[in-house]
Amino acid sequence: MRLLLVEDDNHVAAALSAVLARHGFDVTHARSGEEALQALVPESDGFGVILLDLGLPDQDGYEVCGKIRKRTATPVIMVTARSDVRSRIHGLNLGADDYVVKPYDTGELLARIHAVSRRTSHEDTSSGIETGLRLGPVHIELPTRRVSVDGSVIQLTRKEFDLLALLAQRPGVVFRREQIISEVWRTSWEGTGRTLEVHVASLRAKLRMPALIETVRGVGYRLVAPAG
Repeated sequence: MRLLLVEDDNHVAAALSAVLARHGFDVTHARSGEEALQALVPESDGFGVILLDLGLPDQDGYEVCGKIRKRTATPVIMVTARSDVRSRIHGLNLGADDYVVKPYDTGELLARIHAVSRRTSHEDTSSGIETGLRLGPVHIELPTRRVSVDGSVIQLTRKEFDLLALLAQRPGVVFRREQIISEVWRTSWEGTGRTLEVHVASLRAKLRMPALIETVRGVGYRLVAPAG
């Protein structure tokens, strides 16, 4: 698997690259946000995972994550010394797929890399009879992960799309918070509850349809199919 390592400390990058290489990864090292973005031009976008350190010399790591997500759906694992929940939520809301706090165990990092890779592979290769969902003016194309409202494409993060697609496959059905977190984030981490709320609020705002996703107090959420 090709892996893009975004890390400004050459010593840290060299040591980590050596470990990753021993586990079969083909590592490309970017020392800044700009180098990382240059490595993601369409012609060479073949990375399986992006390991993004937030402490970059030229740009804010969160800003870089947002730019990366606009260019590619490649899974992003953020690496940072910030351990507070607000920072994790902010990173995940920008489109990061996972979050590792320094100092981390190398075995845990490898497990997280393989986990996000497996999830992405499953999402990209799974198929069903239904490839598109239409809910009033909202059209969801499952294979291309494209969402449009009245014909206008809406830019969603990976998790925002996953959340919307999950709810849209069974309009009117109430999904428990625990079920959504398990299916979309593949975790039972308690901090993800707040992240779920952030993603729901973001979807309502981006789609400009506040009533599309209804909060069922004390239980979870359901999608209310609009007329038309």
